[in-house]
Amino acid sequence: MSITAAQVAHVAALARLDLDANASARMVTDLSTILQYVNNLGKLDVDAVPPTSHALDPQANVLREDIALAGLPQAVAVAAAPAASDGMFKVPRVVELS
Repeated sequence: MSITAAQVAHVAALARLDLDANASARMVTDLSTILQYVNNLGKLDVDAVPPTSHALDPQANVLREDIALAGLPQAVAVAAAPAASDGMFKVPRVVELS
């Protein structure tokens, strides 16, 4: 199967791509090559190949146990803050009040 210049122009218009004549000609060639390759893949006999759900062997979970630990004391947490008040972080207002 090959792609025509009209088909490339149609798809480019749908995708809102502005292709010049050189780019359009390259697309015709490249897309035709890709479709020919896919067509060749379709001709392969894969009846003896078992289905694969993933390219890699199943992997074991490598995460550590989730263990609750004590957090920082409030004074230490806000000590490096650029602005703090009453032990809390002060941040600029980002929502307008109406």
